[in-house]
Amino acid sequence: MIDTERRTRATEAFYGRRKGKPLRGLQADRLETLLPEFLIDLASKPPQPLNALFPVQTENLRLEIGFGGGEHLIHRAVETQTTGFIGVEPFVNSMQKLLAHVEEAGARNVRVYNDDATQLLDWLPDGCLDQIDLLYPDPWPKKKHWKRRFVSKVNLDRFHRVLKPGALFCFASDIDTYVNWTLQHCRDHGGFAWTARNASDWLTPYAGWPSTRYEAKAKREGRSSAYLTFRRV
Repeated sequence: MIDTERRTRATEAFYGRRKGKPLRGLQADRLETLLPEFLIDLASKPPQPLNALFPVQTENLRLEIGFGGGEHLIHRAVETQTTGFIGVEPFVNSMQKLLAHVEEAGARNVRVYNDDATQLLDWLPDGCLDQIDLLYPDPWPKKKHWKRRFVSKVNLDRFHRVLKPGALFCFASDIDTYVNWTLQHCRDHGGFAWTARNASDWLTPYAGWPSTRYEAKAKREGRSSAYLTFRRV
């Protein structure tokens, strides 16, 4: 259960869609069969250590919020099998896609949550994560909707609590206003140090970066991307 102090810090409403096109037979069957196997149950207390979420031995833990089609998460999970990956995605169609990738790859170092990421963040114990990835989040481009952006003071507080000292928060976006928004919010928060030393540090994709459909769309539409890395202090 989430303690009373955390409940007083209101969980932001989830504003995105949860369903797109209806899932077809095999897709629906896969979701029904595989989701319970990989789903994190917040009704139970976090295991001690948290690595016990996974049936294989893991040395590090990494959280990806809003994994979309799952291309990045499954690439990293296969690339680094000694890291446990937790993926959060409320969109049913995206969850089905990721589980298809997981099944095909036989990845056992993946766990998922299919609702509001703030609920999972509040469930996680202090100082348990080595990295948080927030990659191409919904930019909410209209100024009146900026308050819906996931990067906020309260969510940075959440990140700071669950990240280990020296752990990383990685953010990627092709929307200039959201990049600037994130830089300003992390600066003002005071608990995150931007690691960039020059422009190439944040204009160059992360090492081993697999191109995602969001990045491909940005390139087609003539937008460049920024890749920000912050260290938890």
